[in-house]
Amino acid sequence: MTPPSFDQFRTAALARGFDEVLERQWQPGTKLDTHTHDFSVDALVVQGEMWLTVGADTRRLLPGDTFTLDRAVPHAERYGDEGATYWVARRNGG
Repeated sequence: MTPPSFDQFRTAALARGFDEVLERQWQPGTKLDTHTHDFSVDALVVQGEMWLTVGADTRRLLPGDTFTLDRAVPHAERYGDEGATYWVARRNGG
């Protein structure tokens, strides 16, 4: 299956009720300690690799992988030797 373009990802996310869509790029080796966000996310990794930790579960994510997080869920992020890029749809507010 061919991955969507950013415009296709954005259009689909907005149609599903997300109100913000952007591209996030992370530098190689970046680590973010456990934190939360005031928005929920639905994301698609498009370059590099990352590890997402929620509770005791850590997932390695590569291009084509997706992840979701509800608002206020504690999580940590770590990015690979080449960094990572993902497209993220955010649903702000409660």
